[in-house]
Amino acid sequence: MSNIYQANEENIAKAAEVIKNGGLAAMPTETVYGLGANVYDAKAVAKIFAVKRRPTFDPLISHIADFDALPDYALADERALALARRFWPGPFTMVLKRRGQNPGVDLACSGLPTTTVRMPKHPVAAALIRQSGVPIVAPSANLFKSVSPTTAQHVYDGLGEAVDMILDGGSCAVGVESTILDVTGKNTVLLRAGGTTLEEIEDFLNEKVLVSHGEPDRPSAPGQLLRHYAPGHKLRINAEKAEDDEFYIGFGGRDGDLNLSPSGDLCEAAANLFAFLRRADALAGSRTLAMAPIPSAWRSTTASGGRLTIDVGKFNVFLFRVVADGEFAVAQFEGFAAENLIPPAAKCRVVFVLVSRQFLQSGIAGDQAGNHAFPLGDDFQQHF
Repeated sequence: MSNIYQANEENIAKAAEVIKNGGLAAMPTETVYGLGANVYDAKAVAKIFAVKRRPTFDPLISHIADFDALPDYALADERALALARRFWPGPFTMVLKRRGQNPGVDLACSGLPTTTVRMPKHPVAAALIRQSGVPIVAPSANLFKSVSPTTAQHVYDGLGEAVDMILDGGSCAVGVESTILDVTGKNTVLLRAGGTTLEEIEDFLNEKVLVSHGEPDRPSAPGQLLRHYAPGHKLRINAEKAEDDEFYIGFGGRDGDLNLSPSGDLCEAAANLFAFLRRADALAGSRTLAMAPIPSAWRSTTASGGRLTIDVGKFNVFLFRVVADGEFAVAQFEGFAAENLIPPAAKCRVVFVLVSRQFLQSGIAGDQAGNHAFPLGDDFQQHF
């Protein structure tokens, strides 16, 4: 008999009782499915490590559903509170200093003086946390180092009956883990990239955020070990095409056995990533896996005013801002380094009206700083 239950009011209430009684309940979030337990129950937290086969030195994320719960669980200064108000609920986790002592919290935090906290956006997760009456510690509901689950069936396939209840809330909308930001020191430090972009955070703080990959033998947050979120088959990334013995995961115009997003939509690709890696593992047989190149950030032909980071072939472009709309899409690039044109450390400001790939390659190769105006071409978005 399956332990998957439709995430309705009755079953959410039952799952809350499981949490209160020291059991494990898997819940959907907007990122991936989490394996939940009462963070104040040391035996329940220990079950998570045992079921996942996860080393206890790798800390877990605790989840809250309301801002009022944060002061009772962690110490948050004005910077942390401002970030919480801006990015919660959502795919955003903060490393904060712990408040008080508790055996369950100590185990969840791997004995560190800090804790990782987030507020999920998914209504089922929020309802379960509120009805449980405690923060729920919930790493991804999968075996350690394997691909994270984005459906209830993924959870069952990996953990089976070891989970008391699996709440089925459908596929996860974001599909990749939350971003983790350390705000315990003077500098703000990105520990794990995820569903909230570095550019969004820097825009909000109006400061540069440092990036750290942590210490693999002593992680301060999840996702810092040398092997994590990995498929069972060997995977080759940035593959322009598949070799004869490879199962190819395409993107955009590069089609394959699977395609993360035929239209080149990075949000769609992120939502499909873990699910497609699981499908590729199941379908590849004796073949190894290969994945098409994926642009490093999102792009748009509309004047959203957003700040983005994009990698356009040999051109590294950052601080991208659309400043006008209408017949033309005017974009500003600050501080770009174009190969063989501008020294990497050079700073300049270039304003473009973006058109086709022909223009983008020839236009940047023109003036190192200046204005260019061209009609917007249909293939603008295809280029990135």
